[in-house]
Parts: sequence; structure tokens; C-alpha cells
Amino acid sequence: MAGLRIRRRQFLSAGSAAAAATWLGAPRHARSADADGRPRAVAPRATDGDDRYEPDWDERLTITVGHQDADLVGRDDKVLQAAVDYVARLGGGTVKVLPGTYTLRNAVHLPSNLRLVGSGPESVITKIASQSVALAADSDWYDQEITLAKARGFRVGDGVVLRAKNPSHGGQEVIKRTLVARAGNRFKLNDGLRSNLWLSGAPTCDSLFPLLTSERTANVWIEDLALDGNKENNTNFNGNYGGCIFLQDCNRYTIRNVEARNYNGDGISFQICHDVRVENCHSHDNADLGVHPGSGSQRPLIRNNRLERNNLGLFWCWGVKYGLAVGNKIDANRSYGISIGHNDTDNVMRENEITNSGKVGILFRDDPRGQDFWANRNTIEENSIVDSGAADGVAIDIRGKTRDLTIRNNRIRETRAPMQRVGIRIGEQVGRVALAENTLRGFARDIVDQR
Repeated sequence: MAGLRIRRRQFLSAGSAAAAATWLGAPRHARSADADGRPRAVAPRATDGDDRYEPDWDERLTITVGHQDADLVGRDDKVLQAAVDYVARLGGGTVKVLPGTYTLRNAVHLPSNLRLVGSGPESVITKIASQSVALAADSDWYDQEITLAKARGFRVGDGVVLRAKNPSHGGQEVIKRTLVARAGNRFKLNDGLRSNLWLSGAPTCDSLFPLLTSERTANVWIEDLALDGNKENNTNFNGNYGGCIFLQDCNRYTIRNVEARNYNGDGISFQICHDVRVENCHSHDNADLGVHPGSGSQRPLIRNNRLERNNLGLFWCWGVKYGLAVGNKIDANRSYGISIGHNDTDNVMRENEITNSGKVGILFRDDPRGQDFWANRNTIEENSIVDSGAADGVAIDIRGKTRDLTIRNNRIRETRAPMQRVGIRIGEQVGRVALAENTLRGFARDIVDQR
């Protein structure tokens, strides 16, 4: 199991490790201090409660999961959850998923300091078919139970989503819970509702959940797995709550060599998550978004992925900043190859191949709801954008009051008939756009500047 050893650098930030290495290698008189003047750690020891410095351990625990001949034997969420919980109890380690198909009735909840590694395409994680049933009784926001109109098919331990129309403002409530106890059609939940589920709001209970999920954790690797959402047998689950992978308020995740496919929602979605790396993944044939860095996520790295046949390939959501999307192949997505909008600023999209987009290759969305919610100060460079949209398709479409963009050295082509197709369209309220050394061919009009 030496190949599965986890070193300290996989649990601590690269910056801290590099700083420690520099410190240890310097003469005593030249050793630098922290910014506030305190001396840095020398030859650190494991100290209770100190998660900044720790020795570079040669080995941590590895647990194997498989259908047979494994530390833990099984083929569902229970065995996977048992494995990750076991290594978490000992401070972190590796869970190795052996070849086989693992069918979930609930999401696998990932702890911090974990490496979840499969055996490549042979390690398949999928889910049961979803079913939806109405609630048969009102539940108030302080309740921790629901009553189903029909309980057949639901089991204790199942992951569910509860949805209803809010009785006060009319918006939709979405509550993810686990069924933990049962008496007839009444089920206890793992946590209180904190929202009203009244029959006047037509509440439902659906067996929907992400395949892999986590909240408020850090330092996790997900590698060499095939995640299949069983799209044909599941109803849609919004990417702000679900996906093959769904993360909320997490830091320093690496998702590498993962296939995320056939989810009736998003392939990979993360919200308010910082320093997330998605590398060499294949997110395809999902109903909604291929990769969804969302809701204030800082510094995402989206590199060398294939995002194919989703509704939308790469969706920069609200307030995503200082990110880099580089070297991705984004093909045959039904609406947009890349979409960027609400306060998504200071990002770079470089050396991507964006082909056969259903509507637009790269869309800068309009968002007039605030003082300045547009996708400003973004850079589009050295990309190839080919065959975007229908007869009136646009390769790069800049809308609203978006400003301070740099679009340079891109190869923008249309290999079909020109029709009414446009290479770059700049809306009438758009601010500064720097165009330089772009090559445009095959369009009815290369650049339409409506300002």
C-alpha cells in the first residue's frame, strides 16, 4: 500500500509546506520570520490542537472497500460511509474503492483530510431511481419529522430532499435530510426542518441527493472514480443543492481523473468553496451544468477537463473571483460552452477549445439587479472557439454593462455557412473591451459593436 501513502503536503496548504521547507533549509541567521515578526517553526512536532505545522508523515491509514477481498465489504453508501468515517476518526487517510458498482440510497458525506480514490472507470458510484411522494400532514419549522402520503419505497437511512412553496413569500423551500427513524408513514429526520412545510405549499419528499457531498470540510482529494447519476430514472435536482459532486463551504479540494456523468442536474458543483481544483475530469451528459464554481468561490482552478453534452459546459456563478480555466475541451453543450455573470470578476480563461455550442460559445450575462453585478475584469485569451449556435449564433456575446475585458489572441471560426452568425457581439451598454490579435473567420460579421 506504499503507493497510497498520504504525506503531510496533502493535508496542509502548499504555501505552508513550502514555507516550512524554506525555513528548515536556511542557515539559522538567515531564517525568516512570519509577517508579524514571530519566528517560524523549526522541525515541528505534532502538537495537540495545532493544525498549522506538523511533521511530514510517511504513512497514514488506508482502508479498502470492495465487493469482496477488502477491509470493508459491500456495495452501497453504508460501506463507503463507514470507510470514510473510520479514517476520519484517526485523523485522516485514504479510502481505496476497488472495482465494482456501488449503488447509493444516500449521499456519501466526506470528512476533512481524506483521499477517496477509486480504481478508474471500473469503480462506479451510482444511485437508486428517485421517487416523489406528497406529505400528508403539516410540519412546522421546529419539527424534526414528516408524514408521507405513501411510505412504500422509503427506508430508514435514505437521503431525501423536501420541497415546498414557502407560505410567506411564495419562494421554493429546499431541505436536504436523512430519514433516521420510522413509525408507519411518519419519519424522523436527522435534523430539524427550520422551515415550514405546510400542505398549502404542496410539499413533497423525493429520494434525491448528491453522490458525493461535504459541508465545512477541507483538504480532500477525490480521484479515479466514475460517478453516474442514473439520469433516466431520476427527477431534476438543482445544482445549488446537488450533483454527482456537491460541496458547500469547503476549502482545498482536489477533484482529479473523475468521470461525472448522467446526473439530472450538475456534474460537479461547489458553492462558497475556496481553492478547489478540478483537473483531468470528464463531466458529460448531465442535464444542467458540467462544472459549476458558484456563490463566492475564490481561486478555482479548472484545468484539462472534458465538458461535453451538458446543457452548459462551464458556469461561473455568483461572485466567483481569481479563477483560472485552462486547457479544457468544451464540446457540444446544448446552450453555452462557458457562461459568466453576476459579479464574477478577475478570472482568466485560456487555451480552451470551445466547440459546437448550442447557442453561444462564451456568454457574458447581463445582470441589472445591482449597482455593478457584471462580470468585469476578465481575460479571454488563446482559446479556440468553433461553430457556435444556430443560424444566428454568436461565438462571444458580451451583454449588459460588462466592462474592462481583455479578449486577445483567440482563434474564432465558423466552419458552416456564415448565415447570420457573429464572431464577437458587444452590447450597447458594455464598457471597455480590449480586443487584440484575434483571428475571426467564416462569419457573416466578425465583430458587431452596438455601442
